[in-house]
Amino acid sequence: MTYPEQLVELIEEFQAIDDQMERLEYVFDLASEVNELAADRWTDETRIRGCQSEAHVYVDIDDSTVRIYSGADSKLVQGLMGILTIAIDQQPVEIALSLTPEFAVEMGILNSLSPSRSNGFRNMFDKVMRDLKEEE
Repeated sequence: MTYPEQLVELIEEFQAIDDQMERLEYVFDLASEVNELAADRWTDETRIRGCQSEAHVYVDIDDSTVRIYSGADSKLVQGLMGILTIAIDQQPVEIALSLTPEFAVEMGILNSLSPSRSNGFRNMFDKVMRDLKEEE
């Protein structure tokens, strides 16, 4: 699969990190990449079900371009949201919808997370895809 350029760069950056703790530290750093969804906008519709933390995502399509806004009560989860933001935000809808969670496997990030956090990332990805299909 052909990924957007910024996602290719992110995959390569993660692949260059051998130490799992360093990968997790990098995930924490990526929390700054999110387009913040203020806590007062968190609703049942924005909630990511199956996530260990309180996590919310709002997907919008503006002129055929995806915009993702998110927030969480955990910096690690916010960092995972940063990964999704880099992968999907400001992409054309058709590019975003062509992505699969396989990119996270290629990054090697999922095996650095606990099973519940890996599952939460997948639930986050799935919610974004469902919301995109509904917005289309």
